[in-house]
Amino acid sequence: MARSRAVTTDAVGAVAVLSVLAVTALWTSNRGIQDLAGPSGGASSLGRLTGLLSADLLLIQVLLMARLPWVERGFGRDRLARWHRIAGFISVNLMLAHVLLVTLGYAGSVSRFGNELWSLLVDAPGILLAFASMLLLVLVAVTSIRAARRRLRYESWHLLHLYAYLGIGLAIPHQLWIGTDLTTSGVATAYWWTLYLAAAASIIVFRIGVPLARSAYHRLEVAEVVGEAPGVVSVHLRGHRLDRLPVRAGQFFLWRFLDGPGWSRAHPYSLSAAPRGDRLRITVKDLGAGSARVASLRPGTRALIEGPFGRLTGEAYGGGRVTMFGCGVGITPLRSLLEELPYAAGQATLVYRIRSDADIVFRDELRELASDRGIRVIYVPGPRAGDHSWLPSGEPRRDDVAAIQELVPDLRDHDLYICGPDSWAEAVRTAAITVGVPPSRIHAERFAW
Repeated sequence: MARSRAVTTDAVGAVAVLSVLAVTALWTSNRGIQDLAGPSGGASSLGRLTGLLSADLLLIQVLLMARLPWVERGFGRDRLARWHRIAGFISVNLMLAHVLLVTLGYAGSVSRFGNELWSLLVDAPGILLAFASMLLLVLVAVTSIRAARRRLRYESWHLLHLYAYLGIGLAIPHQLWIGTDLTTSGVATAYWWTLYLAAAASIIVFRIGVPLARSAYHRLEVAEVVGEAPGVVSVHLRGHRLDRLPVRAGQFFLWRFLDGPGWSRAHPYSLSAAPRGDRLRITVKDLGAGSARVASLRPGTRALIEGPFGRLTGEAYGGGRVTMFGCGVGITPLRSLLEELPYAAGQATLVYRIRSDADIVFRDELRELASDRGIRVIYVPGPRAGDHSWLPSGEPRRDDVAAIQELVPDLRDHDLYICGPDSWAEAVRTAAITVGVPPSRIHAERFAW
């Protein structure tokens, strides 16, 4: 399984690189290099290249987040989201360079730039639509900057992000009507139509068709909602033939509960218990409007799902000793893994970071797992010390590495699972590598949007 995943990873990476090389080759074959002679021709030719590369990366972005199952399994959703974000920023910058360079090439001089831009907007076919496309994509890029995201609710950010699809659609007419690099060569036309159709088909099949079919078949609905801790509830769900749902402990779905206005916005929640043939369970902390409304769900409320997603599973676990580090609601997927993994008594350790004893989730269940399966549960209470440490504040006696060595002296021989806020998880990972845990035995997935 690990070998097939590596093959998939290499193949997808190679296809992405080849697509960029193919676009450059098509530009070259359409006199791209020859047209670089002269300031005006050079600006126009470079503008064509930046526009083509921008479009290519934009479509790669779409494919990265199209929920392609083999791509999700090969890379994990967290890595795909990071690459999607990076490709997006590069694509938008190339698009802006395309607008500036092409306009400058047509204008012939900087002094005529404004007049030429206005002339293109008014007279050139499809340019006004392309300009609207650019504004929408810039809006999506700006709201994806970390500082901007912190000021937005997840629901607002998600809604704004959907405008990227409209932006892509609005850009197509000008590419077909005046984009000579797409229409003068049969090879170029075939390449671009194939890429656009592949992106569209992926969205239709894997982001719409498969989730609707899976939701219709399994008919998931809320069975009960149970309080676990202040601001934390578990939702128990029942459905049809859940034994056929291809999900493992540690994975998550994107959930939409049909409970009224706002149902269309999906939220990622992990399974907090190993999946059963007749029941699933998720556990949700009140972190915003979407998660807060989960506490008020009524029995019988239908649920739509996308997924499963995530590589924080037992797939790479080969048996033997295992340690899990969870922080806050990050305990959720680890709780399900503690139930599913085939470790022997005394081989599992859970290190659970909490603010206070009142914030402990699954207290009774963890006590039962400790009794029945011999896991060692270590609570580490206290407020966060900041982004630089996984320990709570007020730990002057120990640093991150010394604390890990004290809690789990033989950690280098364990599989390590980590789930929690990004900076906290990275601090755990860094300390674990320092004490000798091989990166291949560290299993973590980032859930921050």
